[in-house]
Amino acid sequence: MRIPFMRSGPRVAVIRLQGTIGGMGRGGLSDAGLAPVIERAFRRGKPVAVALAINSPGGSPVQSSLIAARIRRLAGETGVPVHAFVEDVAASGGYWLACAADHIWADESSILGSIGVISAGFGFHDLISRWGIERRVHTAGRSKSTLDPFRPEKPEDIERLRGILEPIHGAFKDHVTARRGNRLAEGRDLFTGEFWAGRQAVELGLADGIAHLVPKMKALHGDKTRFAVYGVRQPWLRRIGLSADLLLDAAEERAAFSRFGAGG
Repeated sequence: MRIPFMRSGPRVAVIRLQGTIGGMGRGGLSDAGLAPVIERAFRRGKPVAVALAINSPGGSPVQSSLIAARIRRLAGETGVPVHAFVEDVAASGGYWLACAADHIWADESSILGSIGVISAGFGFHDLISRWGIERRVHTAGRSKSTLDPFRPEKPEDIERLRGILEPIHGAFKDHVTARRGNRLAEGRDLFTGEFWAGRQAVELGLADGIAHLVPKMKALHGDKTRFAVYGVRQPWLRRIGLSADLLLDAAEERAAFSRFGAGG
């Protein structure tokens, strides 16, 4: 029962950012899916802080940028400080999201970093030639079949791809530099795609300290701090494990997490 005129403890809004980042409309994190979640977290109940509980190996750089920008925009409009708490992984796009916070905290065994951009695929041209299969491609526009996996790679295609990846990598570096500023270690290239465990990440300035969400927030705001958790609601069939695309999502996510020695 709520007693009128009795003040309750300070409120911390917790946004769970769990999984791969992408706009494909299945199980991943996307700006469209998170927009109402982030809005409620910042505006409902006058929170004293927003805590991002992050466990993500990354994904789409565009969705990472959109989600992070939304968090910063609402933080600016409401004046609410933001703390990121890394669970297993905040790598690549996951670290992009962490940098939307004013402070980043991690566990000793958390993995952070992987500040880079990757494009990967397969080449099957030798396989199909051994089986006597002929690849026939007709295009209007000389670059329309760029990086066709059934044809040998062309130097000009690789150069064109690098011309796309480099600006994306530059945007990632600019975001990290703008958000972390002089906290980043000097004389160390942190933008090679390398990743580090929690204590190393703190020493390099990629995180501010070793801490867990509830005790840290209570240390900052008092033992009476209350927590309101916000996350994307999954369809009912997905919640009970009967969605047809659930197995594909799980396989993709496990593969992404496994790069960093973490289970998805």
